[in-house]
Amino acid sequence: MHEFVVNGRQVSVDAPDDLSLLWVLRDKLGVRGPKYGCGIGVCHACTSHLDGEEMLPCITPVSDVDGREVTTIEGLAATMGDEDIDALHPVQRAWLEEDVAQCGYCQPGQIMAAVALLRRTPNPTDEDIDRIENVCRCGTYFRIRRAIMRAADLQK
Repeated sequence: MHEFVVNGRQVSVDAPDDLSLLWVLRDKLGVRGPKYGCGIGVCHACTSHLDGEEMLPCITPVSDVDGREVTTIEGLAATMGDEDIDALHPVQRAWLEEDVAQCGYCQPGQIMAAVALLRRTPNPTDEDIDRIENVCRCGTYFRIRRAIMRAADLQK
């Protein structure tokens, strides 16, 4: 049995120690934000946070999160109604304002990587943003860059 917090909620999960956290989140807990892309930590579509730090659930065994706090895209925004954009995290708002998403598949991971970057570097340079390794097959990198810069301004 593994016990940890997901998006502010304490959970207990019966799973093998070596089962990836991604499958625990998606298949056992119904958390669909982190996406499966490669399963080997290359594409970063599953990017989430562990105790506030960026991590990849696809290569993190569930045993590594016992007693810790996992945050996925679902845990970023405050409780909100259907149209309450102000409840969104500043990065989520910037994503909408810059119309970043095309297919949207990678966007939860992109947003979580951007949040982690802005925690480390509140005023990122282009070089800082270039270090984000998340893959976007639609190629919306220029809009992602604009959204990160907008989010940095929103957080000031």
